[in-house]
Amino acid sequence: MGGHNKWSQIKRQKGANDAAKSRAWGKLGKRISVESKKAGGDANASNVRTVVEMAKKENMPKDAIERAIAKGTATGGAELESITYETYGPGGAAIIIETLTDSRNRTAQEIKHLLSELGLALAAPGSAAWAFTKTAEGYEPQTTVPLSEEDNQKLFVLLEKIDAHDDVENVYTNAQ
Repeated sequence: MGGHNKWSQIKRQKGANDAAKSRAWGKLGKRISVESKKAGGDANASNVRTVVEMAKKENMPKDAIERAIAKGTATGGAELESITYETYGPGGAAIIIETLTDSRNRTAQEIKHLLSELGLALAAPGSAAWAFTKTAEGYEPQTTVPLSEEDNQKLFVLLEKIDAHDDVENVYTNAQ
C-alpha cells in the first residue's frame, strides 16, 4: 500500500492548493501593476485599491502587493497590454477570452495552441463578440445557447484549461 498514507494525501492536496494560489497571485500581481501604471503610481487611486483589496482577500502577501505596485511605476519594464480573443466552443457556445500580456505574439501562439489541442480555433475578431454586451463588470451575454449535458461537460473542461493559462484574466461564454 505504498503511497497511500496520510502524508501523501496531504502533500498532494497542499501541492494543488499552492499551485492554485500561485496562479491567482500571479494574475492579481499583473492587474495591480497595470492599474498602478494607469494611476501614475498612486496606490490610493480607487482602481488600484479595488484590485489590492481583491489580492488581500486571496491572502496575497503584503510585500508581493507592494512589488506589483512598484513594478507598475517602474520605467523600462515590459508593457502589459490587454488583448481579447474569440472562439466558439462545444454546441456553438461563443467564448470571449480576455488576456493581459507582455508579449502579444507569445500569448497569441499559446492561446492558438491551447485551442487546437482542444479541437478549436480562434475566431475572427467580432465573430463571437456580437453575442455579448460589454459592461463595467465584463461581457454579459445578449443571447444564450442551450447545451446538452455532454457539451456542457466539454465546455467546463475547456473553460478550466483556458482559465489556467497565466495570461488569461477572464473567460466569458453565452452557454446556458
